[in-house]
Amino acid sequence: MPYPPSRRDKTKAAIVRVARRLFNRFGFDGVSVNQIMAKAGLTHGGFYRHFESKSDLYAEAMQCFFTDPGWDSAWEGVEIDRAAADIGPQIIRAYLSRQHFEDIDNSCPMVALPSDVARAGEGAKRAYETVFKAMIELLQSGSRGDEHPDRTIALAIAALCVGGMVIARASDGRAFADEVRDACMEVALRLAGWDDHARSHQPRQKA
Repeated sequence: MPYPPSRRDKTKAAIVRVARRLFNRFGFDGVSVNQIMAKAGLTHGGFYRHFESKSDLYAEAMQCFFTDPGWDSAWEGVEIDRAAADIGPQIIRAYLSRQHFEDIDNSCPMVALPSDVARAGEGAKRAYETVFKAMIELLQSGSRGDEHPDRTIALAIAALCVGGMVIARASDGRAFADEVRDACMEVALRLAGWDDHARSHQPRQKA
C-alpha cells in the first residue's frame, strides 16, 4: 500500500535535513547513502523513492534560510524575523554571528561546502548559485525606508558574509577568526548604510 503524499514529503524532508548536517561536517565524499539513511532511521532501499542519486540529494541539501522558510538553522540565541521590512542588517549579523560560526552541523552550506560544490556537477552548482542569489535579493530589499542597496553593493555584502565566514572557519586561532567576522560585519553594514542604526536591527536574542 503506497504511503500518502504527506508522509512521503515528511520523509524526504527528514532525509534532506540529516544529509545537510552530515555533508556540512564531512563533505560530499565523506558521507555514504547508507550513513544518511541510517542516521534518518530509514532503510537504504527507501532512498531511491525520493532521490535518483546522492548527487541529486546533495543539490537539494544546498539550502539556507534564504530559500527554505522551513529551514531549521537552530543557531542558538539568534532569531531572524523574515517578515521584517528591514531584514538586511539582521541577515548580516546572523550570518556572521558567533552562533553560526560554532554550529557546524547546521551551518549554511554556502559556508561549509564551497570546495565540494566547485568539484560537483551542474545541479549542485546551480543550487549553490540559487541560494547566493536569494541572499542578494533579500539584502537588496531588506532595508529601512528608501535605503535599498543596489545589486552591486548587495552582491559585495553577500560575498563578505559568505567569504568572511569561510575564512573564519578556516583560521587556526579563535581570536583571529572573531576579528575576521567582526571586520566583515562592520564593513558590510557600512556598505549598505546600516551601520548608524544597526544595533536596533540586529537579530532578536531568544530568551
